[in-house]
Amino acid sequence: MKKSTRNLLIGAGITTLGVGIVSATSYLVTKMLFDVALQRETPQFVSKNMTKLSGTEFLGEFSDTIKEAAQKLMDSETEEVIIESSDGIKLVGHWQSVENPKRIIIAMHGWRSSWANDFGLASDFWKENDCSVLYAEQRGQGNSEGDYMGFGLLERHDCLDWINWVNEKTGGTLPIYLSGVSMGATTVLMAAGLDLPKNVKGISADCGFTSPHSIWKHVSQKNLHIPYSSVHEAIINDMCKKHINMNADEYTTLDAMKNCKIPILFIHGTDDKFVPISMTYENYKACSAPKKLLVIPGAEHGMSFLVDTELYKQTARQFWKEND
Repeated sequence: MKKSTRNLLIGAGITTLGVGIVSATSYLVTKMLFDVALQRETPQFVSKNMTKLSGTEFLGEFSDTIKEAAQKLMDSETEEVIIESSDGIKLVGHWQSVENPKRIIIAMHGWRSSWANDFGLASDFWKENDCSVLYAEQRGQGNSEGDYMGFGLLERHDCLDWINWVNEKTGGTLPIYLSGVSMGATTVLMAAGLDLPKNVKGISADCGFTSPHSIWKHVSQKNLHIPYSSVHEAIINDMCKKHINMNADEYTTLDAMKNCKIPILFIHGTDDKFVPISMTYENYKACSAPKKLLVIPGAEHGMSFLVDTELYKQTARQFWKEND
């Protein structure tokens, strides 16, 4: 091994992995994957290759509809909220109350997305059904602080911070539901493993993944056609420990599901190539709490609400009715 390569690996904190010598190429490819996944600043690779990453045309035929709904939500009346997370960073949210609320939704958006983009379409439905909503901006994205995203590992604790803010704001008397899409779904599912206040009555998780490593492996191998082995896992664990103070395999959605006591509504589209539906089946199977599963035939990633809007709404209303 060249001295420069050895120094590069030592400088990155890579220790003996028990699988032979780690090449410089393996390290550099893994560093690229880490930056794509977790770094706040969007690497140029992501902007140019979103279709490759997601395995489908991003937003596809629904692009204009989603953009219009997002703009409508951003233009609507909301109160900007700023809190400090349990680890000391600024988190930004948008509070939208209704006159006589029956429940509160805490909405967590997905990876490299936004609160308005992921929930613009659902916002009118929530209003019509007497839901006040706290739209969070996830750490490492938008106006919230943080140099890195945590793929649910860190954000699950942010969920609890937002729950506490909502209860202080409203007196803690109304039912709270956590709702997330994609990485936001994993965030709320991982939060289910925490000791949550008793008025958190349910969780809605639309196309969540099982663990950071599982989704990175899927996207790398299936969509980007890049190897993802135990060597890459070890390098990424080392990078995560350095930047977010946790190994990527330190906690998983499946761990949370084994300890979950809160009812969960799992949602996924059959044609999702970004987060395969098999991951929701795994999460559903592992869940020890009361649970429901809504599968939308033909829906791609995060598109279930659009593909079968009425069934989505009907299922959500029934979930609230059973758990309020």
